[in-house]
Amino acid sequence: MKITLLAVGKTDDSRIEQLTQMYVDRLGHYINFDLEIILDLKKTKNLSEDQQKNEEGKLILNKLEKSDFVTVLDEKGKKYTSMQFADLINKRSVSGLKRLVFNIGGPYGFSPGVYARANSKLSLSDMTFSHQMVRLFAVEQVYRAFTILRNEPYHHE
Repeated sequence: MKITLLAVGKTDDSRIEQLTQMYVDRLGHYINFDLEIILDLKKTKNLSEDQQKNEEGKLILNKLEKSDFVTVLDEKGKKYTSMQFADLINKRSVSGLKRLVFNIGGPYGFSPGVYARANSKLSLSDMTFSHQMVRLFAVEQVYRAFTILRNEPYHHE
């Protein structure tokens, strides 16, 4: 199985980008992991929020394959403990799934088309975080899941 994190918008803080890349690199020891950035739309000043979500949604949908299991990171999604999330990743990996895709939307969230394509919704917290921080948290949690599955000392219960 391959895991892809699709994220709308470039990180403009090099420190967050470096930390995120550190976990992406660590994940290479466990699984084929890819962080794909969908560049911010240009000339959004004349677009409504819905128009911007729809344009970003088209870019997201173009990156997906029919066989992908797609999870959107959404505040209304299901919440998991790190142990439950590790179990979820394990179940997906042994199911014969080719690619598990996590999506982080743009500043206004996802288009109806992306929600319709999604197989599940995942919430990292009831709190709101910047999209840049969500990227870091999501990658770290995937890394943590693999250390849990391998009984490595990174996670403490």
